[in-house]
Amino acid sequence: MKTQTRNLARLLRIVERLRAPGGCPWDRKQTHHSLRHDLIEECYEVLDALESGKICDFCDELGDLLLQIVFHAQIASEKNRFDFDAVAKSIADKLVRRHPHVFGDKKLRGHKAVLRQWEIIKKAEKSTHSVLDELPRSLPALLKADKVQRKVARVGFDWRHVNDVVAKVEEELRELKSAMASGSRRQFAEELGDLLFAAVNLARFEGLQAEDLLNRSICKFAMRFQAVERVVHAQGKQMDQCSLEELDALWESAKHAALMRRKHRDKRAVRVPSS
Repeated sequence: MKTQTRNLARLLRIVERLRAPGGCPWDRKQTHHSLRHDLIEECYEVLDALESGKICDFCDELGDLLLQIVFHAQIASEKNRFDFDAVAKSIADKLVRRHPHVFGDKKLRGHKAVLRQWEIIKKAEKSTHSVLDELPRSLPALLKADKVQRKVARVGFDWRHVNDVVAKVEEELRELKSAMASGSRRQFAEELGDLLFAAVNLARFEGLQAEDLLNRSICKFAMRFQAVERVVHAQGKQMDQCSLEELDALWESAKHAALMRRKHRDKRAVRVPSS
């Protein structure tokens, strides 16, 4: 604990020095507003490092994210608004308040009860009229849809069975087809949005994150498309010189090769070493 406190204190001193007269011109120029995109970018880089499985990179990126918090606290401190200690105190106090089953006498059973209690306490603290008040505007749409659905589920507004969620997806798909047949562009756009929302709900209900699923599909698509590109270029041609039928055949070949590689990896993963 002492080592962690010492390193944190050192980080605070370094950032204070960078912002002080005679410090770094770039750091001195920054504001809360100018750093907002850096904060979002660092969050995504942390997630990329986590997905990579490289613990050293994960630790390094968490440090970059922590720097953003320290930086904002230092800027606020210079304006006599709050400092890093106030930030730490705020979250520490909040954790104690919202965990009365840990730091108090209240008894709860199961994580769902904990989440429901969290929302009730949060709503009372903020004097809000809805569990959906104060949704972060900057969240990507898939993440925001997931957050909305999780919040309402915590207070009991949720499907009972996954088949009900699938039925809702199918219902939205039928409505989308009806909108297409009507020729109404506005109706088509609205129904497509509803279908996306229903798909996010299905992922959420099954304990999955739609944002992650879509990112994986994007990566899969990109790898297969690049495999098609390599074959086309090896033939001395460009993509736009091939017919759609040729490209589709190459795509199916790339897809088949990817599936064979996955099966091979799966077999290796379950193979029991001989004694």
